[in-house]
Amino acid sequence: MGAVAAQRTYGGVSAQQRQAQRRTALLDAALDIVAEDGQAKLTVAGLCSRAGLNERYYYENFPSRDAVLEALLDRIAEELATAIAIALASSPAESRAQAHAAISAGIAVLTDDPRKARAALVASVATPELRARTARTVSAFARLVAAEGTDFYGGIVAPDTVVDFRANYLIGGLVQTLTAWLAGDLPLTRAELIDQTTDVFVLLGDDLAARYR
Repeated sequence: MGAVAAQRTYGGVSAQQRQAQRRTALLDAALDIVAEDGQAKLTVAGLCSRAGLNERYYYENFPSRDAVLEALLDRIAEELATAIAIALASSPAESRAQAHAAISAGIAVLTDDPRKARAALVASVATPELRARTARTVSAFARLVAAEGTDFYGGIVAPDTVVDFRANYLIGGLVQTLTAWLAGDLPLTRAELIDQTTDVFVLLGDDLAARYR
């Protein structure tokens, strides 16, 4: 019994916690590599060397390179969702304030640490499977926008197809706009980008509320 306990806990840290720490270290290393050199440089040896871990810990956590990229995309998406939720909860209950807070929070996640935007762009198109996964993530954020908008405006009786169309239009357009902006194709400051995006979100949201109350 004591031997089993020793295997499970070492220095006050459980085996599950140690594995989670190793997984985090591997994903941190993957973020560095993909952002700096692209997915082609994401090898088992390179990843483990950057993370300072034995290669067996790679296989403990990931069955393939695509699985690493998927996990990295998922982690960035979770950070975005969390940041947006916190921003919405702490901003005034007014359409422009809510939209501005959520958009600012999301863009901050991707630009305060430029590795995240670069890694997300690279990984999201690395393989057909990852492109499909990215499309599902975009759809998930569109559903989030639809749900948040419906709750915020309240009393809207718009058909689901109309709400879903606008939400997908907003998120799809935002992804394309961010891609162009990050590539330097849109000469806007971050503040200008946030303001312009906020204008579009408010325009479509307020218009929907006015039409279907």
